[in-house]
Amino acid sequence: MNAPFIRNHQYNFIKSQANAVLHAHRTVSDPKVVESVRFGAQAKVAELFPDVADQRKSLLDSVAELKTAEDVQQYFLSLEPYLLAFPTVTEAQLRKLFPKNKKLKLPDLSLIDFRYVSYLTWDDLATNKKFIVYPRGGQLVGVEGRYNATNKKNFCFVCNRFEELTLYTAITKKRPANASPDYYNSVGNYLCKNGHDCNGNMTDIAPLERFLDSVLG
Repeated sequence: MNAPFIRNHQYNFIKSQANAVLHAHRTVSDPKVVESVRFGAQAKVAELFPDVADQRKSLLDSVAELKTAEDVQQYFLSLEPYLLAFPTVTEAQLRKLFPKNKKLKLPDLSLIDFRYVSYLTWDDLATNKKFIVYPRGGQLVGVEGRYNATNKKNFCFVCNRFEELTLYTAITKKRPANASPDYYNSVGNYLCKNGHDCNGNMTDIAPLERFLDSVLG
């Protein structure tokens, strides 16, 4: 078996293209339009993996051959062995990422299927803090911030889906030259309240990486 190579956000993107093909078969009567959707989906998926060849390319290309809901479900199952899981992480590693938080509450890592995680996140309800862990530059980085419920739905800046949001704010580590010792600045954005749903929606990691850059420098 080939080594896993499909990251969670890429898997979500492939799923969206597979569903687009299925939707075209169900709703479009013009064969030329259906064909355009089919091969458009194939091309978009191929763009994610320009260096992939062998049977893995054939597997990805077969997104254009899907016709029924059963085909789609079988296709998703065929991709699962190739899912590249979030890097292995331990409770000790997480505590090391947030050394100033002596009473850090951690998620139950045994309950998480890391194949479907682009970024690890959890909330501390007692302190209104949300934690984000992400593999950046070959190592895990952590961001600690506060969240405030918005009690409304809108588009999440990470997954760009219409979900219930929180306003997430973190203090940036960037400091201008000659800043006073008590200087600080915060960076905020609207993020999915439910991190599991957000990970399931993500098809692009660039927005999250830009946010992390603005906080971590």
